[in-house]
This record gives sequence, C-alpha cells and structure tokens, in this order.
Amino acid sequence: MRDDKRQARMREIEAVAYELLAEQGYDGTSMLAVAKRARASNETLYRWYGDKKGLFASMVRANADAVRAALDHVEPAGLSPLDRLHRLAPVLLGMLLGERAISLNRAAAADATGDLGRAIAEGGRESILPLLAGVMEEAVAAGEVVPPKVGDIAPLFMHLLVGDQQIRRVIGTLPAPGEAQIAAQARIAMAQFIALCAPC
Repeated sequence: MRDDKRQARMREIEAVAYELLAEQGYDGTSMLAVAKRARASNETLYRWYGDKKGLFASMVRANADAVRAALDHVEPAGLSPLDRLHRLAPVLLGMLLGERAISLNRAAAADATGDLGRAIAEGGRESILPLLAGVMEEAVAAGEVVPPKVGDIAPLFMHLLVGDQQIRRVIGTLPAPGEAQIAAQARIAMAQFIALCAPC
C-alpha cells in the first residue's frame, strides 16, 4: 500500500477509534472492536500500531499535527507578533477543548500506566508550547510585551487561555463550548495577558 493511501486509511481507522472511545471509554475500546468497525483486519492494526497504546499514541500525534497545521494556517506573514497571537488564541483554545483532545485526555486518565499521558504531553504540550514561545519571544523583542517577573511567558498565556477548562471538559462538568464562547474566552485571555505583560 502506498504511503499516502496508508496514511489516509490510518486516519479512517483512528476516526473509528474516536467513535468507540466516546461510546465505550478507553477500557472498553479493543483493537478487535476497532478493526471490526473499520472493516480492517486485526492483523493490520497490530502490524501498523503494535497494540492499543500504539494506536492511541498515533492518534495523539495526528491530533498534535492538526493543531500545528491549524496554527500555521492562521499565522500569516506581515502581522505583528501580538496580532498573530490574537489569531492563534481562539484556534488553539477550540482545538484544546474539542472532542478529539478531550477524548484523548479521558483515555489517558483511564490508563493506569501513564503511557498515554506521557504521549499526550510529548506530542501535544511539548510540541505546541515551543511554537507559542517563539511568537512570545518575537513579541518581547518587538517591545509589545515584557516577560512576567515570575515564570515563563508562554505557560502564563496558556494558563490564561485554557485555565481549568480542559480538565472540566474531561470530567464532564463543562459542556463543549460554541464558537462564540471560544472567541469570547480568547479575547478575555488576550486582554488579561496584555494587562499583565504590557510594557511600563
């Protein structure tokens, strides 16, 4: 199978895994169930992913790739760093609170080994935060903002943007926000960030 066809087929299989995850949870989602619903052989799944944790690790990587692609798409050249951050904020928040990210985090919470949590940290936060940090460094260099007196600037922004919303989504106490809510929260986070980090 050509690589592009294999990648497309993997995305189809992973979409099925998301469906089963939403219906049955991490423990109730087996490789065999994914194979049956995806009309794929169990052998193919084990050959491509290794095991269930490998399947979910692939889903984490694909989700992180989608976040990076979305962030690249809304970061056109010619804008100031803060203007780029204004565009990035709602896209990033929407993806972090979206069904796929929440499903993966719920799966990680159900994995007693911590393997999925580590995969999410490595494929998600540890790959996305440096992108934000780069924009922040440009904003500092341009004199648009100053670093906080305590801590790093990119984690501060993430705290203002996301706060406890993702964990509340994971545990089911916060419904999925709509586009208007996402946009409003992103505006609030940006206003707070600028108030905290504005040059004197």
